[in-house]
Amino acid sequence: MSTSEPPTWPYCAHGADPAVDPVGCRGVHVPGHTACLAHLADADRDAYLVGLTPGASIDHRGTDFTAALLNALLNALRDPTTGRARLGDAVFESATFEDDAVFTRATFEGDAVFESATFEDDAVFARATFEGAAVFELAIFEGDTVFELATFEGGAGFGSATFKNHAWFGSAAFKSYAGFESATFKGAWFGSATFEGGAGFESATFEGGAGFGSATFKKRAKFESATFKDDAVFASATFVEADQLGPLVCAGRVVLSGAVFGGPVTLSFAARRLECHRTRWSSTAEIRLRYATVDFAHAVFEYPLTIAAEPDPFLRTDGRQLAEDLFPMPDPEVRVASLRGVDAAHLVLADLDLAGCLFAGTVHLDQLRLEGACTFDTAPPAVYWRRWPPMRFTQRRVLAEEHHWRANRPQAVRGWNVAVLGAGRAGPLQLAPVYRALRKAFEDGKHEPGAADFYYGEMEMRRHADDIPRGERGLLTAYWALSGYGLRASRAMAWLGTAMLLTIVLLMAFGLAQDTPQQTATGSVPAGGGKVTFEIDKDDPQNPTGDRFTGERFEKALNVTLNSVVFRSSGQDLTTAGTYIEMTSRLTEPVLLGLAVLAVRNRVKR
Repeated sequence: MSTSEPPTWPYCAHGADPAVDPVGCRGVHVPGHTACLAHLADADRDAYLVGLTPGASIDHRGTDFTAALLNALLNALRDPTTGRARLGDAVFESATFEDDAVFTRATFEGDAVFESATFEDDAVFARATFEGAAVFELAIFEGDTVFELATFEGGAGFGSATFKNHAWFGSAAFKSYAGFESATFKGAWFGSATFEGGAGFESATFEGGAGFGSATFKKRAKFESATFKDDAVFASATFVEADQLGPLVCAGRVVLSGAVFGGPVTLSFAARRLECHRTRWSSTAEIRLRYATVDFAHAVFEYPLTIAAEPDPFLRTDGRQLAEDLFPMPDPEVRVASLRGVDAAHLVLADLDLAGCLFAGTVHLDQLRLEGACTFDTAPPAVYWRRWPPMRFTQRRVLAEEHHWRANRPQAVRGWNVAVLGAGRAGPLQLAPVYRALRKAFEDGKHEPGAADFYYGEMEMRRHADDIPRGERGLLTAYWALSGYGLRASRAMAWLGTAMLLTIVLLMAFGLAQDTPQQTATGSVPAGGGKVTFEIDKDDPQNPTGDRFTGERFEKALNVTLNSVVFRSSGQDLTTAGTYIEMTSRLTEPVLLGLAVLAVRNRVKR
């Protein structure tokens, strides 16, 4: 109602100056009088108050109340046996409470109407009981608002109300529908409150922190288009039948740690961070997020649960996009911080950034489903000249815990990420089974090339683990050095090329004979004729002398080496040293060729 508009009820207009205020006081007439309670003559006011009895209905619309006047009214309605004020229908529409408005332990046996009322100081309804409807739409609370332990047996309407300071609804009981649509809160606390008939916070704005810790929502909890400019805390809250929470916008944290969801639910948040420590889902659930970092440590769910990044802004029920002014950054990427302690048998992750995710301690990780573009961190790509030989890490998917472990090792190279506070420590013994489980998850998803990176990580952790024998560590080190555990074709081909070049050089230097030995026939002719017998022989190859590195000798050495790679004999005359060189070449070089082929196969198979 505009200040220039007269109210629709017979109003007091006490002391009105038409030039300044054509309406004056807007208080409704006290029955039998032409003035409101605030401007009634003292004798008439006393007579009116004496005539009130506990449980009487009152109508003081538009009246201005001081603390003394309100106390006098409530004292007239106070039940002497209980000491509690009892009101029937209480109409305070558009009333103004200039001082503290204290209705502590009051009982409203009928409807309590405070629509468009203004509380210029604190409004205290602690332990009050509203047996009928409680109407506070469009009310303005300029001081602290206290409804702690209040009971709302009828509907509670706070739509478009403005709470300019803290609003306390701790342990309040809403036995019917509680509507806070489009309300504005400076700071709100609903800890341990019970919403039995549904709660509506659509389009509400929380400018400070909002606490719903240990609250119980037995019906739907409507937070569509709600805006939290600070943290939204639902720690240990219980959602019995809520089928949807959001979409909402939160500039801080959405805390669901310890919360319990009793039925199928969809959570839609655009938030900085989502914390779900030990959150329990008793039915299927889908969590759709934007901008958020998710901490899912020790969450419990017995049915399929999906965590997915939403690429486009959320849509309201009216089809309009949810405003995301609190997030100026253009990238709505969703990151997972931890899955420790989670049973991943029913978990699906879609389009998430897992670069910083902690996996150690996750159960049934091999049954985890990864869909869409789920990304992991990678190894540092540069070459580090720490000491001879220089160190270079090949590109592969790497877990955050391996980053932390390598960064904490003595003489660690740059590029590995140091663990953040609270990340804990995990070494090769803990990380090897994690890599093994993720490898199986990728293999079950028919993503063999992706699984190869986790196989590489598993072998790396085995090579550095403290519980393997020295001989096995030596074999793993050789396997890593020669072919990157059968996954680095370039490394195997480099070793093959090196071995072939070394073989050619050794053959040219020591293995090829000086000259090709000529076959000779020797024998004797018996006197008198008869049968002649010849013995065919050839000289032993002579060790080379003089210039050994000629084009002709290179061609012969290359022929011997290439035939050795494919287990063929070149038929070339070799010295004794050359024979052993060829034997060694025919043993090692085919193995290196096989490792190169295996590496290529592991990268391209499906």
